[in-house]
Amino acid sequence: MTVAAVVLSLSGCVSLKDYIHNGFKVGPSYCAPQGTTAEGWIDEADVRVQQDAGDLSCWWTVFQDPLLDELIASARIQNLSLREAGFRVLQARAQLGIARGNIFPQAQNWSGNYQRRGTPAGPVSPIEIETDGTAFSVNLRSQNNFYDQWSHGFNLAWEVDFWGRFRRAVLAAEHTLEASAASYDEVLVTLLGDIAATYVHIRTLETRIEFVQQNISEQRKIAGIVRQLHELGDPRPERRFEQPRRYHVEQIESILAQTESHVPQLEIELREAYNRLCVLLGIPARDLQQELQGGRIPTAASEVVVGIPADLLRRRPDIRRAERQVAAQAEQIGIAEAELYPSFTIVGTLGYSAPEFQRLFSNQAFNSAIGPSFQWNILNYGRIRNNVRLQDARFQELLVTYQHAVLRANAEVENGLVRFLRAQDRAAALDRSVAHMQRAVAGIEMARELRGADANQIAIITQTKVQQQDLQAQAHGEIAQGLIQVYRALGGGWEVQYISGEATQIPPSSDSPLPVESLPPPIEH
Repeated sequence: MTVAAVVLSLSGCVSLKDYIHNGFKVGPSYCAPQGTTAEGWIDEADVRVQQDAGDLSCWWTVFQDPLLDELIASARIQNLSLREAGFRVLQARAQLGIARGNIFPQAQNWSGNYQRRGTPAGPVSPIEIETDGTAFSVNLRSQNNFYDQWSHGFNLAWEVDFWGRFRRAVLAAEHTLEASAASYDEVLVTLLGDIAATYVHIRTLETRIEFVQQNISEQRKIAGIVRQLHELGDPRPERRFEQPRRYHVEQIESILAQTESHVPQLEIELREAYNRLCVLLGIPARDLQQELQGGRIPTAASEVVVGIPADLLRRRPDIRRAERQVAAQAEQIGIAEAELYPSFTIVGTLGYSAPEFQRLFSNQAFNSAIGPSFQWNILNYGRIRNNVRLQDARFQELLVTYQHAVLRANAEVENGLVRFLRAQDRAAALDRSVAHMQRAVAGIEMARELRGADANQIAIITQTKVQQQDLQAQAHGEIAQGLIQVYRALGGGWEVQYISGEATQIPPSSDSPLPVESLPPPIEH
């Protein structure tokens, strides 16, 4: 503790009290930021807006459409974007394991070595030899001395986490894993909303095509009546100028052709919606007309359960992800500050060394060494301090990103609410308008004594009915789309994977050799 006090005083970055308070870690302690939410919804006075804490885990069931339920169940298993997010969770989990490994000795290895060594030749030394009383000397140069050297041993280096650098790295990895899990939830929420919205769009287009085809049939009948009255004429001279003229016939035929031109355009949009749904389902594009078997635009009750705005902080996955990213970045500040202080490392070696392999494992061949060391980057403070400032600026950026995400979530719910509520009022007015137009067209078909003065009225009525029915279908689709937008903005749907357990695994695609891997267990939100 005395060493820590001296080093902290020399570095001048954090006091000893703060060092102890932070759990023997340098750097700031993280506190969860507070998001700014509205006290209530703009339309909270509307009786259709309920602020109860409802269960939004399976919000699409409010439409009571079994086919929509099947599509969502299939997409949760087959969608490729969801699989991508799942593998990103696995990556974050592996990174956490790597960070935890640094808490233990960072370098540990067992090594072995063999060398054939030689020493240089020694000095020349004379040798005297006596033979039969005759003595003579011979100078012999000694040869190089070669010998073997065998060795093996275990080496270890452990940097003690004195300043909390490795522990903060573990915390940062944990927060990143939680952010990745929230990102998976976010992809799931988006997927569920896209499936429902695309399905409603398909049903709306099918209804619009049905209305257009009905109007084409009616307009053909009316065009036949006008053409017949024009060709037969009126024998009474006083009524000759009141009978349908040729341009009246051409006008009705033009309106009929214009109505017929709507069908191909709507069929293009319908095919594109089918293809978009196929991508969401994770299957090749194909014509889904027979599989969807037609149907009406999904409808639900006129009420919507939204809770209170503060619930968004807990429920929306993108807000949770943004907050976890802020937490992870807060740890990076402490990691950067740890570089301002010396690192203390314990280095140890246990091994054997011998000139002969047979003696390599004997007691005489044993050798060992152990001792501490330290390293202090005292001349790099300009770079290290700027790195601290960099990490702090990144933290401030992510904090603002989090606050912006909260505001955006609040606005998205409000947009969905006003769309859902006002679309109901618009659809009711269009229903009345279409009902009047249908009675007007029925009167035209029964009026066989029409004359020229009524031809323009016929054109206006038939053309207006086409437009009003098309708007009527779009308005009813807008109600369902508004409700989907509300539930998507509220962040409902991600809980389903923890309720049913069906989405707790990454399913392999039918043509992919990828292994099945388990996703992380549910994280407390």
